[in-house]
Amino acid sequence: MTPDHHAVRRTGLLVATAGGLFLSFDIPLVRLTEGSLWPVLALRSLSTLVVALVAMAVIRFVMGRREAFVPGRAGLLAGLFYGLSTMAFVAAVYHTTTANVVFIVAFSPMFAALLSWLFMKQVPSRSTLITMGAMVAGVVLIVGDGLAAGHFFGDLLALTAAVLIAAGLTTARASGQPMGFVPLLASAIPAAISLFFAWPEGFAMQSPGWALLDGLVMMPVAFWLLATAPRYLPAAEVGMFYLLETVLAPVWMWMIFREVPSTATLLGGTLIVGALLAHSLVGLHARQNGRAAVHRPGITP
Repeated sequence: MTPDHHAVRRTGLLVATAGGLFLSFDIPLVRLTEGSLWPVLALRSLSTLVVALVAMAVIRFVMGRREAFVPGRAGLLAGLFYGLSTMAFVAAVYHTTTANVVFIVAFSPMFAALLSWLFMKQVPSRSTLITMGAMVAGVVLIVGDGLAAGHFFGDLLALTAAVLIAAGLTTARASGQPMGFVPLLASAIPAAISLFFAWPEGFAMQSPGWALLDGLVMMPVAFWLLATAPRYLPAAEVGMFYLLETVLAPVWMWMIFREVPSTATLLGGTLIVGALLAHSLVGLHARQNGRAAVHRPGITP
């Protein structure tokens, strides 16, 4: 690994880690708002859209940079995926437990690997395929428990969100274009749809400040960081940093709401998280061996 490549990778790891950390506060903030789905989604999405428009205005008119915030068709396609994934994710929060949502969404890196295989001809490694198998078993445990507990629809929404997130990441990676603003602007999609459905029932909620914090700070920062990371790391690897939300969001929910996951969810989640961690360690070991081989005597870099 050359010094330049090492620096690029280090930047990607820092960006993706920060994005996953900010993302982990999303579900607790949505729940703290204490409102129904459409009003909360409308306020959250509109707040994010306002942040995106203000940032774009500053960049264009204050800093004088004339850049494409939505780079062509790839940007529009990625935006569609991100916008729909937001709707599916927030809706899942209202129809199943937090642990179910985050554990199922953790499958997104494996979906990203499959999509990269299909559309970018990036054949998954054997370790990735084994990880996929273990994660599928974990998702089956969680969804099966959701079917028995009566929240299968919420689990299905979470699975849909995972597919859409993976599609957005893969599109960004394939284009090679800067996509930092795309998921922020894509919040116009859930904003418009949720406004349409929320209008008849009104926009009452107990604590709208939490939704504003989520939409104005947490989500813009998280989306921008995670959408920027594929410029430095493979889409499948960036998807793994959603693991931070997988681990931390249930902890925040337990601390705030005393929400305890079911046994099947914990087993399935442990299988998913364990498979992702094992996959990451295998990849790290392979990269370390590769660097060692490059620096052996008689082998030129």
